[in-house]
Amino acid sequence: MSEDTDDFALFREQVKVDRRIRSETVAAPRPKLTPRRRAENTPERQQQAEFFFSDTFRAHFPEGPVRYCVEGESSHILKQLRRGDFPPELFLDLHGMTQAEAKRELGALLHACAKQHIECCAVMSGHGKGVLKENLPHWLVQHPAVRAFHQAPAAHGGNAALLILVQR
Repeated sequence: MSEDTDDFALFREQVKVDRRIRSETVAAPRPKLTPRRRAENTPERQQQAEFFFSDTFRAHFPEGPVRYCVEGESSHILKQLRRGDFPPELFLDLHGMTQAEAKRELGALLHACAKQHIECCAVMSGHGKGVLKENLPHWLVQHPAVRAFHQAPAAHGGNAALLILVQR
């Protein structure tokens, strides 16, 4: 045992381990983080969504499947939408939403399409009581970013959904 204690004493003498002084290990100051508000949740964004979609406006649609094309656009776009030539990149399901919630979500969807440069999206209103299904085309006609929309082909929801072309 005495050899072990001599070895430890010799080691301590050679190394001279001391306690670290805390002032030598100063951490760099961290920048203060300011919380950012998400643009989608601002009252202005909600007001814009409600501004575009009036419940009193009623557009006239031709008989048959629901379809619409902005003036100046080729009617060939409607045929392409009907055939499913534009695959939707974003989907919105309005099942179980109130009209106010559906308007906000629809506004957010169209804003997201413009922001992410998405040309085609799909909105599923479902059958239900038909309130959202009836109002959805009238809301879409009012939005300036909508180029055209058509009842979706069966692969994308059939008559319970709409394919929407959005300006990029």
